[in-house]
Amino acid sequence: MDLTEIPINEEKVFTGRLLDVRKYTVKLPNGKESTREIVVHPGAVAMLPVEDDYVYLVEQYRFPISQTLLEVPAGKFDEPGEEPLECGKRELEEEIGKTAEKWIYLGYIHTTPGFSNEVIHLYLVKDLKTTQTNPDEDEFLEIKKIKIKEFEKMILENKITDAKTIACYSRAKLLGEI
Repeated sequence: MDLTEIPINEEKVFTGRLLDVRKYTVKLPNGKESTREIVVHPGAVAMLPVEDDYVYLVEQYRFPISQTLLEVPAGKFDEPGEEPLECGKRELEEEIGKTAEKWIYLGYIHTTPGFSNEVIHLYLVKDLKTTQTNPDEDEFLEIKKIKIKEFEKMILENKITDAKTIACYSRAKLLGEI
């Protein structure tokens, strides 16, 4: 059975600094019509920096969930067509003040396909060198260096709940890179 939904009409509902919201009328596989509301996102990159038996994470407040989370460094594409690796290099240095000699591509994830087209490209980064942090002016975070065993425990104890962070680690572990 072909499960494709065919767009019939598109309406821009909201356009902001980070994303936009669109409302679609679609033709369903059974021929009926329905509505889909989606958040259009530019895409992003997330990196798991590993040094010896440690990972580097950032702690930051996430307003939509009113919580402070521990996450891998990450950031959105600045321009359409930006290469994931270039975005990753920029974000790694901005957020944790590091560059990396070794970048291992771990694939990509769809974060919330029920309502968004966001794709995050994942990397494991090794052979780190210290530079300077340069966070965006509206970005406040703390850098945390955590033992890998403690990091794993934090994931299992639900102390780390960020999906991109868990996905980065899982992919790296499954590939035998950690």
